[in-house]
Amino acid sequence: MSASANKKLMQDIFAAAASPDPDVRDRSLFTASLADDAKWIVTGQYSWSRTFAGREAILNDLHGYVRTRLRDRTRTVAERFIADGDIVVVEAKGDNVTPEGVRYDNDYCLVFRFEGGKIKEIREYCDSVLTEKALGLFPQSARNAATG
Repeated sequence: MSASANKKLMQDIFAAAASPDPDVRDRSLFTASLADDAKWIVTGQYSWSRTFAGREAILNDLHGYVRTRLRDRTRTVAERFIADGDIVVVEAKGDNVTPEGVRYDNDYCLVFRFEGGKIKEIREYCDSVLTEKALGLFPQSARNAATG
C-alpha cells in the first residue's frame, strides 16, 4: 500500500473508534487491520513497558487490561497523521476516566508500521507517569504473559 493509503486507513480506524457517540464506536477495522504477528511496543522504563507479540496479546493482554481500568466511554482521538512509506505516525489524545473517577487523558505518539497492507508494528510513546498514576502498575500476571 502507498503512504497515502496507509494514512487513509489510519484516519478511518481512528474516526470509527473515536466517535463522540459511544454507541457507534467501532474498533473492528483496527482489529481487521492487525497482522496476526503484529507487535505493540510500549516504550520506556516503567511497569507497562514491554512488547505485546501477536494480535491476541495486543487485543486481550494490553487492550483487554486497559478496558478493565477505564469506564466504557473510552476513546483516543487523533490530532495529526503523518505518513512516509510504510510508516504512519499518529499524534492522539486520550479522553478517558477510570472507574474511580480519575481522568486519564494521556498524550500519545503512535508509530504504525505496515507490511502487506496490515499493521505489523505499533510503537507507543506517552506520559508514563500519568499512566501509572491513573491506571496503576501493569499487573505482574499480565507482565509474565507479554515479552520484554
